[in-house]
Amino acid sequence: MSNQRNDRTERNDADTKRQDALDYHSDGRPGKIEVISTKPTMTSYDLTKAYSPGVAWPCLEIARDPELAYKYTAKGNLVGVISNGTAVLGLGNIGAVAGKPVMEGKGLLFKRFADIDVFDIEVNELTVEGMVKIVSALEPTFGGINLEDIKAPECFEIETQLIEKMQIPVFHDDQHGTAIIASAALLNALEITGRDIKKTKVAVSGAGAAAISCAKLFFELGLPKENLIMCDSNGAIYKGRKEGMNKYKDDFAVDTKARTLGDAMVGADVFIGCSARGLVTQQMVKDMAKNPIIFAMANPDPEIYPSEVHAVRDDAIMATGRSDFPNQVNNVLGFPFIFRGALDVRARKINIEMKLAAVHALAALAKEEVPEEVKMAYGGEDFKFGKNYLIPKPFDPRVLVRVTPAVAKAAMESGVARINIPDLHVYARALEGRMGNTAGFMKSLRDRLSTYVNKSGKKVRVVFAEGTNTRILQAVKQLVEEDKIEPILLGRKKAIHKKMDMLGLEKYKDDVRTINPRKHEEFENYVRMYSKERQRSGVSVYHAEELMSHQNYFGSMMVKHGLADAVIAGPTLNYADCFPPLMHVLGTQDKKSAAGIFIMSFKNRVLFFADCAVQIEPTADQLCETAASTAELFRKLMKREPRIAFLSFSNFGSNDSEKAKVVRKAVQLTKTRYPNLLIDGEMQADVAVNKGLMDKLFSFSTLDGPTDILVFPELNSANISYKLLSQLGNANAIGPILLPMNAPANIIPRTASVTEIVNMSVLSALLSDKKMSTKE
Repeated sequence: MSNQRNDRTERNDADTKRQDALDYHSDGRPGKIEVISTKPTMTSYDLTKAYSPGVAWPCLEIARDPELAYKYTAKGNLVGVISNGTAVLGLGNIGAVAGKPVMEGKGLLFKRFADIDVFDIEVNELTVEGMVKIVSALEPTFGGINLEDIKAPECFEIETQLIEKMQIPVFHDDQHGTAIIASAALLNALEITGRDIKKTKVAVSGAGAAAISCAKLFFELGLPKENLIMCDSNGAIYKGRKEGMNKYKDDFAVDTKARTLGDAMVGADVFIGCSARGLVTQQMVKDMAKNPIIFAMANPDPEIYPSEVHAVRDDAIMATGRSDFPNQVNNVLGFPFIFRGALDVRARKINIEMKLAAVHALAALAKEEVPEEVKMAYGGEDFKFGKNYLIPKPFDPRVLVRVTPAVAKAAMESGVARINIPDLHVYARALEGRMGNTAGFMKSLRDRLSTYVNKSGKKVRVVFAEGTNTRILQAVKQLVEEDKIEPILLGRKKAIHKKMDMLGLEKYKDDVRTINPRKHEEFENYVRMYSKERQRSGVSVYHAEELMSHQNYFGSMMVKHGLADAVIAGPTLNYADCFPPLMHVLGTQDKKSAAGIFIMSFKNRVLFFADCAVQIEPTADQLCETAASTAELFRKLMKREPRIAFLSFSNFGSNDSEKAKVVRKAVQLTKTRYPNLLIDGEMQADVAVNKGLMDKLFSFSTLDGPTDILVFPELNSANISYKLLSQLGNANAIGPILLPMNAPANIIPRTASVTEIVNMSVLSALLSDKKMSTKE
């Protein structure tokens, strides 16, 4: 009965997953991709530029010089994903139209991981000649061609001929993608097991596109040809075999007595599976060498499951093609980043040097510490280089900035690049920005901090109130490694070090200063000073002693009296609990009202939102000062003058309600007090962020370009807006940054990730010295 229940549960689970997948593809707008415009189309004049008659001018320029297509069209960032549906996933020859969901998915992955646009093209053509003719004729459209799901051996000949005919990269991912990822995993598995690739014996199940490409790349890495036995449905491929052979298999025929896959696996160090479920038995696994490396990569079901292997071998290293087991050999780790590098140097082809560069970059990245956001993307699972973590995870954002520059460099050095990238470090930063402006924006701030620290010879001291918090400690690890900020942790030293031991951060103990407030030499002085400062606000000496034992108060006093440069409160306490200590100890410049500013980073734009955290119903005077403080922050970080829009539900006097009048008065006050600020309002949000709409409806506006700062009329609208955009608008929120404080003091939200804590630390450090935050 138990087995029947288990079978029924598995069937129900499979049915649920099937329906979930079907719903995913069919709900709402059918399919997974769409085409969107990258240029404004708001007015009739826009359309005359986008199409007739204005489009004639770029056409004539390209006719004069075809290379200008890369300047005036999307060709340089456009890849064709092309298939005839003859070998779709593990489903076989299901036809071109049935393979379309896979090709759409490929386009989605190109965009998600490397910002590459895709047209998926499914072709009803089964012959090599026909496919070559069709695909080669598409060269004017694309910057590169990704061949997909074409059966062997035709795929080899199609790719070979297209590479010879075309002057853009052509890449059959089923061959090379699998090979590149498997090769990176193999290098690391060999290192872990202490093997020399020149002495390693490999058995391969499968003789199709992926298996043959894997074998060829292994040879490039140093595996002797005679050390690999490839097996197909007819058994081992040996010299003299006639049955089921072709010119591609002939290259892998070796002198061997092995006639079956089982024979080939006796004493083998490595098994590579690109075939089908059930072809490997537990006995075959038993027959392998000590510490066997088993890559069972058949999809959707591996040649043998990890549980079956581990039942008979406790020394095996396993990889599969599935995400529900460790070490997924996933092509998404390869093709987006390889094409990104190839497109950016305008490569004529993707050659072996570029493939090997990707292999080594992936293998090296797996040995680095895994960022917290990657762990969070996988349910908080911890990853450390070893048997269960041979290759990076697809959601690791570092893959883009490690693999892509390596591929671009290899293309340039091997002579297939049409253009040169002079500085690969600058290029890597640009890649970060391409996938979302936050990384690029923060990178520029880190660079400025580095310049200051290098010139001054002193690191910026940032004190963290919650020294035992897990996310704080993980952020502090990154700060120590970057070596520009000196973190100070408040709390009991023994508790902090115990937590660091639990997190595997033992080696960072000596690099981080810990302070127990009550045991610090300045504690009594701080108590007396705070009591004196606040005695007219009901704070007795005894009350001051109690407050100063709280880390937020003590950390703020450290900054006030020069023992630290900035203080970070949170993230376990709520905002309302963290705010009073910072205000009571440090306070604001000229006793102005505080405001919480969020930097909203969109893909192609950065906006400052004010105030999203402090003033519930600000007066006109408070709105004015918030605008001025935010403008000062903008100048420090962006190094230019901002354009400021005061938001309302009214446009330039269109509504006479009292709330609209408050904003209108704030605009007038700001223009009077700060005549050099470029401001306007009151205006609705759509007008404020859309310059075309503003020019069309309100040509009298004094804002001469896109708005940089949005001043919200009250906390409800501001808080709702930034949170909605964070969740639904593909915007990253950095903040809140408290202004105008007498010294940098900020509060980490309870939902903040490690990366967000690091970002806030960098911002706080950068704002701690006027020399860093002003124009040099």
